[in-house]
Amino acid sequence: MTIQTIHSTPFDDQRPGTSGLRKKVRVFEQPHYLANFVQAVFDAIDGIAGKTLVLGGDGRFFNDTAIQIIARMAAAQGCARLIIGQGGILSTPAASHVIRKRGADGGLILSASHNPAGPEEDFGIKYNIANGGPAPEKITEAIYARSRTINSYRILDSVDLDLMQIGNTALGGCAVEIIDPVADYADLMRHLFDFAAIRALFDGGFTMRFDAMNAVTGPYAKAIIEDQLGALPGTVMNAVPLPDFGGGHPDPNLVHAEELVGLMFSSSSPSFGAASDGDGDRNMILGHNFFVTPSDSLAVLAANAHHTPGYRQGIRGVARSMPTSQAADRVADTLGVECHETPTGWKFFGNLLDAGKVTLCGEESFGTGSDHVREKDGLWAVLFWLNLIASRRESVEQIVRGHWRRFGRNYYTRHDYEGVDASLAKAVMTQLKDRQNGLVGQTLAGGTVAYADDFSYTDPVDGSVSTGQGLRFGFEDGSRIVYRLSGTGTVGATLRVYIERYEPDPERHDLDTQSALADLIELADELGDLRNAIARDQPDVIT
Repeated sequence: MTIQTIHSTPFDDQRPGTSGLRKKVRVFEQPHYLANFVQAVFDAIDGIAGKTLVLGGDGRFFNDTAIQIIARMAAAQGCARLIIGQGGILSTPAASHVIRKRGADGGLILSASHNPAGPEEDFGIKYNIANGGPAPEKITEAIYARSRTINSYRILDSVDLDLMQIGNTALGGCAVEIIDPVADYADLMRHLFDFAAIRALFDGGFTMRFDAMNAVTGPYAKAIIEDQLGALPGTVMNAVPLPDFGGGHPDPNLVHAEELVGLMFSSSSPSFGAASDGDGDRNMILGHNFFVTPSDSLAVLAANAHHTPGYRQGIRGVARSMPTSQAADRVADTLGVECHETPTGWKFFGNLLDAGKVTLCGEESFGTGSDHVREKDGLWAVLFWLNLIASRRESVEQIVRGHWRRFGRNYYTRHDYEGVDASLAKAVMTQLKDRQNGLVGQTLAGGTVAYADDFSYTDPVDGSVSTGQGLRFGFEDGSRIVYRLSGTGTVGATLRVYIERYEPDPERHDLDTQSALADLIELADELGDLRNAIARDQPDVIT
């Protein structure tokens, strides 16, 4: 085995977004593209000599190739130990847990999350730090700066690792451990939730379907839900991870999880339905004929955490991303605990979790999590709901409606305009920002504007400031319209519009969400002049 120094030239498009670097597979397959970025990561963290790194991904196309390249680069640069999921597989939350449990210095997670997979689709890579969470902006900016000056990288000339053989091996002078990707994570879940109560629930005839969407959570859900909790064989559908996720879009929402949604809204519906995404960090929760919005899910879990062993002593606080509905705020106020509003991106929760300021956190984009790891965790949220159902002996709908009666209902929707020409999307945001001037105190759609701003965030732990996080139009009655450009796509831009209204009256909790928000939806379209500005008559996805 010899160490090779490969000369290359920089790429100008390697700035990591909120979830790392995401591009089309064909971009990553360019000579030196992946290796340049990995070298930039290693250099930005002052090298990896003597360090322990965790490595794994969601199994999408190019995952196995990328792992071999990264492993050979790590070995060439003095990495002391690599911990790799069998077959190159590790869900994002499982990777976070392994980093924390094994005391690793960090890890590289290979995923484009909920984006489609395959030779013509998406791939991604991100660096997570020693706390198990995504690298903060100071590190991602250092990675980007280094990527613009890279002119060579070092890699070991060696045969590929056997990723299927669990156990210890070596790659040059680097010790390599291939681990069962499920075992450590499943053990953590057993300590957080009452598996005996959930097993009794299934023994009593309770039924469910979990849609793994042919993505990474299939093996995790099979091992935990079917094998350990006793759910019927076949409870986990689309359970085999495929390099192209079966040709589907692995985003657990009402549009892309069409098969599961159709089942849950049919006469033959099981008691409970759930889904997770490509890398296992997102979740969707369904009851019979009933969809739980991610914002409501976070609030319900916060209000009921004491029903689970891992959170029986109560929670210290709640954090939510700015576009997420304010339902969790009302729970935090009632419980007398802290509530934090952060920018979108799980890395913003890391400092709050590490400082012990919050226990639960979540985003409206189907992500929920807690201080057990430093990533959102789809299967964890599903198990949390199963624990609540087993403890309270109520259906999903009964639990949520009881929550609304106690705290009121936040009617909430998100309208996504996908694949918008980037220049048009930016022009919309510029126009909206201009319209905010002098808007406070004016009456729009029957409500008085209380604030109109571009959200910025000062981290209460380290004092860092993040600006330009989304345009907010807030009203005196608590209603909101928020506009934001998403950073998770790889083609064009995704313009997201979030609309919310609080309703305290239980007699008005049965309205259709789009009808309840109709006037604000119309106002949101008018403010952005969306039909003309981006030539769209309606959103691509409504959740």
